[in-house]
Amino acid sequence: MDRDDAELMFQGVERQAELVRTGKTTSRALVEAALRRVNRFDPALGAFRTVLAEQALAEADARDAEAEQDRGPLHGVPVAVKDEFDVAGQVTTFGGAANRTPAAADSEAVRRLRAAGAVVIGKTTMPEFGQWPFTESAAHGTAHNPWDTTRTPGGSSGGSAAAVAAGLVGAALGGDGGGSIRIPAACCGLFGLKPQRGRVSTAPNPHLWYALGTVGPLTRTVRDAALLYDVLAGTTPADRWSARPATTGWLRALETPPGRMRIGYSAKAAVPGIRPHPEHVGALLETVRALRALGHDVREVNPRYPDATAPFAAQFCGGVRAEAATVERPDLLEPRTRSTLALARLVPQSAVERGIRAGERLADRADRMFTSMDLLLTPVVAARPRPVGALDGAGLLTALARSRPMVAYTALWNVTGHPAASVPAGFGSDGLPLAVQLVGRRDDEVSVLRVAAQLEEARPWAETRPRLPVT
Repeated sequence: MDRDDAELMFQGVERQAELVRTGKTTSRALVEAALRRVNRFDPALGAFRTVLAEQALAEADARDAEAEQDRGPLHGVPVAVKDEFDVAGQVTTFGGAANRTPAAADSEAVRRLRAAGAVVIGKTTMPEFGQWPFTESAAHGTAHNPWDTTRTPGGSSGGSAAAVAAGLVGAALGGDGGGSIRIPAACCGLFGLKPQRGRVSTAPNPHLWYALGTVGPLTRTVRDAALLYDVLAGTTPADRWSARPATTGWLRALETPPGRMRIGYSAKAAVPGIRPHPEHVGALLETVRALRALGHDVREVNPRYPDATAPFAAQFCGGVRAEAATVERPDLLEPRTRSTLALARLVPQSAVERGIRAGERLADRADRMFTSMDLLLTPVVAARPRPVGALDGAGLLTALARSRPMVAYTALWNVTGHPAASVPAGFGSDGLPLAVQLVGRRDDEVSVLRVAAQLEEARPWAETRPRLPVT
């Protein structure tokens, strides 16, 4: 049974949906397999904050009873949701202990997943308010990397990444306000695309950390990501930002090769004073060779990155402050979060709005880099995944210092809004995954997906699985 469960869960969501559609399995069988793997492996991983076993089984039975004409592209497929998104009947904890009342309705992204037929089996762990690139919470514990449980899976969508990398689910919903999809994808060997700002709804909230935050899945394959974005894409009148609509479905877009792309590459970080680990540079150069072999025009560049520190800091402070204002028991926030809020209270709302406008100007400057290239290739993170406990005993300043190497390549693109993806690139000498980042022009997720799909075909990564500990 364990082997059969693993085979089912590592298939990915597109294949799982096909198995249900063709009658080779049922939604209940998929959900039961996912729950067995969660029960067996999650005690050592800490990927889930809560598991919705009874609800998920009931929902799976309802899916199996639905008429064929009512079935969506994710019909019967189990998924997980980061604990910053509302799931009806469950508390949205934001990674802390300060909320107590269950949400009355699903968030828009969760609603769209369910409308497409997916079954939510649980909510995944995150650091409080998603502030850190390490998934460590005083209230809900620490998430561990499936490739080495002494190491972090990254953050803040680390629970979602650990769940997918361990084959507990085929996909999990995450959010990215400074790298929080791409960083855990890089640490856990997954594909993780931060979409264009405004591509996916943040409703019922008008924004996620103002202009910084985006919503999206973590998956094992590029095709699974494209399928999920076809389901998730689109906004509502409640959303402050809305991206230009795509001209074609993203899964269908993968049927067309990208042609010869101009790809610039650089190991230079967007944060001054940060140097990448040598093995990350090696992964970058190996990817350059692979892209050249695929026929692309790949050249080293020296990006003139704009300084995004001020607008990022203003929106970070404003975003944490806005989320903290919604909780019921602010006295139960972590001490480090209370330090963040003390700092945030010094940043008036007018400064947050100025930060947003400054980010838009930086986006225009960043666009100039793409006049001579179609995509930019960089590392995702500067450092190897740290041992767990990066936040133990750390005050605000220490936590910020420990976070800098993790966000040195990612946070800029949250400020500017450009799409960017973490693409697996082998393994380091420590046995942990390596990755590279592909950054596209504004509103051009399709080029990122197409080139990432070529890399996946040239050096397949999805069938490599971690050896999981059992407690």
